[in-house]
Amino acid sequence: MFRRLPEDNRDTVTITFEGEQLVVPAGETVAGAISIADNGHTRTTPVTGAPRRAYCLMGVCFECLMVIDGRSDQQACMVTVRDGMDIKRQHGAGEAV
Repeated sequence: MFRRLPEDNRDTVTITFEGEQLVVPAGETVAGAISIADNGHTRTTPVTGAPRRAYCLMGVCFECLMVIDGRSDQQACMVTVRDGMDIKRQHGAGEAV
């Protein structure tokens, strides 16, 4: 569904998503990088466990909540990737940090 423009000459960073290392352009949001790398979900709902994914990509809908560097309830569309970042899907309600 999502893809990068063919001539993307930006610097890159390495992130880890669900244990897999990904090389992504610097300056991208976590939601953007994950949407391109993995066409799956970013979180599951607390009540039914239904998969959800980034929707508005501007911080309004909260569908893109992920665990970023061990912190749950992070809006992936509002966080820029940085080298060494560890990202996981959020399952259910996030835990208090």
